[in-house]
Amino acid sequence: MKKRFIKIGLISISDRASAGIYKDEGIPSLTNWLKKVLINEFNLETSLINDDIDLVKKTLVLFSDEKKCDLIFTTGGTGPSSRDITPEATLSIGDKVMLGFGEQMRQISLNFVPTAILSRQTAVIRGKTLIVNLPGQPKSIEQTLEGLKDEKNNTIVPGIFSAIPYCLDLIGAPFIETNESVVKSFRPKKNR
Repeated sequence: MKKRFIKIGLISISDRASAGIYKDEGIPSLTNWLKKVLINEFNLETSLINDDIDLVKKTLVLFSDEKKCDLIFTTGGTGPSSRDITPEATLSIGDKVMLGFGEQMRQISLNFVPTAILSRQTAVIRGKTLIVNLPGQPKSIEQTLEGLKDEKNNTIVPGIFSAIPYCLDLIGAPFIETNESVVKSFRPKKNR
């Protein structure tokens, strides 16, 4: 039987980037970060779309149901402006809401900016896919994924990615391991 590698979807949601007004930084920064943190081989699906709720829903369903992504990261569209609709689209297509992801991202971001309370990131499970709404800025994305670290690079507050490999185990995705110098993944110890 052929080994299946994890399939990760990256969806950048931005009116201006999708219109070519400025260059999208979400997908390239996430791609580089995944190459740095994942030890396993992985396959990517990517899409740059505008902040249209029906298009976001359609793209999430496409990546989950048809392209069979195990993990989907969105970036952008999580603020309070009228065009920021990523959480609404995500929640509308999810089977289970994973509130802890958004709570942890805001906790980490509050160490850097007081406006983190305006962020509305969330996460859901749809079928066998974990979908996580990340912030829009590359630096914020990295901080929320890796966590809060001290001057010696020791983790003070774990980032959300430390829980993602185990979450993926629980929903039937391929096993992944992380480069522990970037993110130490947590899995419960098995009783022997």
